[in-house]
Amino acid sequence: MRSWIKSGSPWVWLTSGGVSLALLAVLGLLCLIGWRGLSYFWPAPVYQWQLQDDNGAISTLIGERYDREQVPLETVTEAGINFAVDGDVVERFLVKTGNREYVPLDFRWVWQPQVLSEAAPTSLAVIERRQNGNFYGEIVQLQYNGSRYQDDFIGQWLPKAVAYANELVGKAEAMQRHEIGSLNYQLEQLRLARLGEPDSEQQRQLERQFKALEQQYQQQESKLFKLRSQASRDHLLVRDMRGELVRINLADVVQIHFPNAMSFTDKLKHWGGNVVEFVSAEPREANTEGGVFPAIFGTVFMVLLMAVVVMPFGVLAAVYLHEYAGKGWLTRFIRIAVINLAGVPSIVYGVFGLGFFVYVLGGSIDSLFYSEALPNPTFGTPGVLWSALTLAILTLPVVIVSTEEGLARIPNSVRHGSLALGATKAETLWRLVLPMASPAIMTGLILAVARAAGEVAPLMLVGVVKLAPQLPVDGNFPFIHLERKFMHLGFHIYDVGFQSPNVEAARPLVYATSMLLVTVIVGLNMTAIGVRNHLRRRYRHLDS
Repeated sequence: MRSWIKSGSPWVWLTSGGVSLALLAVLGLLCLIGWRGLSYFWPAPVYQWQLQDDNGAISTLIGERYDREQVPLETVTEAGINFAVDGDVVERFLVKTGNREYVPLDFRWVWQPQVLSEAAPTSLAVIERRQNGNFYGEIVQLQYNGSRYQDDFIGQWLPKAVAYANELVGKAEAMQRHEIGSLNYQLEQLRLARLGEPDSEQQRQLERQFKALEQQYQQQESKLFKLRSQASRDHLLVRDMRGELVRINLADVVQIHFPNAMSFTDKLKHWGGNVVEFVSAEPREANTEGGVFPAIFGTVFMVLLMAVVVMPFGVLAAVYLHEYAGKGWLTRFIRIAVINLAGVPSIVYGVFGLGFFVYVLGGSIDSLFYSEALPNPTFGTPGVLWSALTLAILTLPVVIVSTEEGLARIPNSVRHGSLALGATKAETLWRLVLPMASPAIMTGLILAVARAAGEVAPLMLVGVVKLAPQLPVDGNFPFIHLERKFMHLGFHIYDVGFQSPNVEAARPLVYATSMLLVTVIVGLNMTAIGVRNHLRRRYRHLDS
């Protein structure tokens, strides 16, 4: 036994066991996030309950069962609620009621002893709307294209009516985003140009262009109002849980489905459509409904911009420290400073970015090049460029250390042989040393991307917002607008999970967005790992 302990085998088993437990914990966490996130998009059944309160009044409740729990009978009695039940616990379940305009709460707890009956009629519809969340009820009448449909005819014409209304709404939104958005951008640029020009022929020419654009704007606005009016033509009459008929305009409807009448195949198709919509659509209802495409785009765009900035500076700094700098106290001090920078809290980088990049550098750019737009800042305000630069400084130590380690693994005999054959030091670095160190450089990039994609604290100060009206990339010159604010998946998780007024509705979105953020980070890292492996195969002959 003593010899076995001295051999070191127990420590090997202990280490492997710890690593295995850590891997199982990570995989379990990812599976939990994936299950809770993906199950959010599955069409849940809709129930109709008959309830009786303490006074004997009977009411109807329609909604989805979200959660259930067992409450000790003693706790219920202490709360002043008395139920005649067998056993020591009372069951209650959480119901999503929707119908936000007519019901005080989106979610309510229902005690099982209050339930007189429970049913899941196939006629109950879930109406997903652009505002005010879901609406639950029974569709009584459809008005479409000047005709009214009831009973069996509703199922025949309802998909066509909803698709037609969504098509018109989509055209209106596309027109507002592209044609009208482009005209607004051009009008703003002309307005600023007029402010910078004195009274001259150039000023009068700008005035004529401005009036021509205003006429185009009025024409596009007239088309937009016509599309909105046409989309608002049709509507539904729905009987809600109160027994009253409610009119719902089809222009406000995203989709309608009948979960209690759907087969497994129908539910699977609906689930896939919801996942696609979540990834490709824009958020609604204070980020608690709709999709997260702007946040995905902002995260990937900011990380790629950060990588473009940090890689050259990190590699140049590492090459200087290892290949050119002397071995004196200054070099040691710089290395110690680089290592210590890796341990600085990220929020400190955010404060630095806000003070230096936004106020000093951005304010100077506005004073020199965008003075006509002042006091409204152009670059002197948080934006995606300053966010990328801040995260580039945050991840710079990782790239420097990783690159320097890669350079240190290259034998000096390789350098000496190249120099002996007549190559200069710069040629040796460019053609021999850097290609051999490229896998280590890509390792630094992988670590930098993994950290930058998950950072939230500094971004809250230098560019990220709850809802960005425009993407950093559009069809207006110069096409890439680095001064704009952007959305980020990490901040979206924080906002939905901790700032949402409706916690129960936002909780599933936290899991879904977390799963998506992990997927984006893994995708970026796998891309970098693929490039690193390609570089290893390409320059393997140099190692030999």
